[in-house]
Amino acid sequence: MSAASLLRSLRPGTSPDEPAEAPAAPLDAPSRLALAEGLRSVIDPEVGLNIVDLGLIYDLRIEDGTATVLLTMTTPACPMSSYIKQQVGGVLQRTPGLRRGIVELVWDPPWSPHMIAPDARARLFGPRRF
Repeated sequence: MSAASLLRSLRPGTSPDEPAEAPAAPLDAPSRLALAEGLRSVIDPEVGLNIVDLGLIYDLRIEDGTATVLLTMTTPACPMSSYIKQQVGGVLQRTPGLRRGIVELVWDPPWSPHMIAPDARARLFGPRRF
């Protein structure tokens, strides 16, 4: 999933599985969009981009005070995977309204530069097309 499609999917009514009127979350629970914005503070130190724009976040779920983050790395051999997972866990711990956070590292689908948000991709690679 690209960064742009992830953010679109976080808005009520933009996912085929989600009704236009999203069910009300408990007042103290963060929204998926707010959590995604918080995850923008996690920067991949090798690339210098946040993990949301880099397209590393595949899914965010919040249910009963538990947030589950599915993320990937740019490569299975990424030397920063432990660091990034730790930083994501820190964001979850600091997010008001969450009682628990789960960070799952996934490899399917494999990450590719197509998953980078278009404006971030242009900053990284210039105007060339993918």
